[in-house]
Amino acid sequence: MQIDSNEFAGQVVLVTGAGSGIGAATAKLFAKRGAKVAVTDINLLSAQKTAAEINNNGGNAIAILHDVSNMTHWENVKAEIHSKLGELNVVHNNAFMKIEKSTDETSIAEWQKQISVNLVSMQMSVLTFLPDLKKNHGAIVNTSSIHANFGFVHHGAYAASKGGMVAFGRQLAVDYGPEIRVNTVLPGPILTPIWDDTTDEYRNLVTSNTPLRRMGKPEEVAEAVCFLASSRASYISGTTLTVDGGYTAEKA
Repeated sequence: MQIDSNEFAGQVVLVTGAGSGIGAATAKLFAKRGAKVAVTDINLLSAQKTAAEINNNGGNAIAILHDVSNMTHWENVKAEIHSKLGELNVVHNNAFMKIEKSTDETSIAEWQKQISVNLVSMQMSVLTFLPDLKKNHGAIVNTSSIHANFGFVHHGAYAASKGGMVAFGRQLAVDYGPEIRVNTVLPGPILTPIWDDTTDEYRNLVTSNTPLRRMGKPEEVAEAVCFLASSRASYISGTTLTVDGGYTAEKA
């Protein structure tokens, strides 16, 4: 199937956590394919950088400060989008938080913060934009993680939140199926800023355990997100799409 370079023309898309990494790549790809994009991030400067790059390349984007665990921020995001871009067609819940500690060293506050940012924010997105999405027969695409499916050292609260995203995504697909499609991507080892503090030795180990023998690019996850949000995926809902170079194949 040939991809229409303007497949999102006339549509308004929200990408959270779009200041860098997967979110930035996804926001740029949506814009490249015709969407008006709301770029949100808890780091406003990074969101503004992404939006500026989109606008400088002929796209249409706005940047908004956004703590996805704060309902007041969601209400402000809605007001900004409606005022400057119009009603929403697509939500990409991508913002995340990860604190790598053993379970017994993770405080309740740290646990709750990760659950709030990664999982409760999905509920906030629905409460905020459900009318738009139902009216426009829109799509929700969530960024979970391969850690939703298997244990990994020092990933307790993170894995729980990401597993919850998968389950909640399926539930939303059931609840709103006639009008809204909901799907979830599960990225594996993707070369984003979160890897900046890791050693070459560790990255080489991960690469050697990945059948494609390399780490993924944010742009490759962006392609998956845009596919799931597009009319090309018109009969796909309530499922997951793993983008990990085969990393989890041997763990299945």
